[in-house]
Amino acid sequence: MLSRLAAPATTLVLLALGACSAGLTAEEPSGSSDSIEVPEVGACRVLTPEDVTRPDNASAVVDCAEEHTAETFTVGTFPGGLAVGDDIDDPDLGAYIYDTCNKRFQAFLGGDESLVMRSMLTWAWFRPSQEAWDKGARWYRCDVVGGGEQSESFVSLPETAKGLLRGKPDDQWMTCVDGDTVAGSPKIPCSEPHDWRAVTTIKLGEEKDPYPGDRMVEVQSRDYCSDSVGAWLNYPVDYDYGYTYFHEAEWTAGNRRSICWAKTDQ
Repeated sequence: MLSRLAAPATTLVLLALGACSAGLTAEEPSGSSDSIEVPEVGACRVLTPEDVTRPDNASAVVDCAEEHTAETFTVGTFPGGLAVGDDIDDPDLGAYIYDTCNKRFQAFLGGDESLVMRSMLTWAWFRPSQEAWDKGARWYRCDVVGGGEQSESFVSLPETAKGLLRGKPDDQWMTCVDGDTVAGSPKIPCSEPHDWRAVTTIKLGEEKDPYPGDRMVEVQSRDYCSDSVGAWLNYPVDYDYGYTYFHEAEWTAGNRRSICWAKTDQ
């Protein structure tokens, strides 16, 4: 029988989340959360899932040839029309970042939107501390990290993650699940023993489309994933499939896709 296993709605992209200090030096390095200077592209850091809880970050930069779990792939400053006044938590900043950094994230990794969403790689963005913001800092920093929101730990990245998803990516960078269901089970690299693999995604709307509602998103995801996973498995008589769909908050941030999962150890 066909079965659906809809996971709770959570974004794979670490939207509007930050990281706490992972080793402040005596003097703030350029690009730390208290600095008014724009951070540097290509800088590497050691971040953990526990770090990704705050919107600003002052972790020390490490040599990219050494072990690290995060790499800065793009930096910039907010447009003047957005970053005005004292509202450092303006939700429009997050919407701007999603559109800007998500596109650059795909280009950086060398994969399309569907492939990137099914990978073990996600991104987090950081902005200045309140102190730096009050001094006029308006920069943002977007980092690729080796894991997602449900990861128990982030995996180490190569010296650079640029182009990591070009061609046919290694299974160590693709997302699988080891467990009876997709929902609630930790996401792991597909190079490890697993029960489920993220195999396709469904696009549910265009950029300016209004949110269709939870029920419509779930039904469309369920129906598409049933057919899509069946095709991916080469149309067996019996198979299990799952889907992860997202809610209005993620839609507002810019996500328009659900993820389809096949029950397979391959």
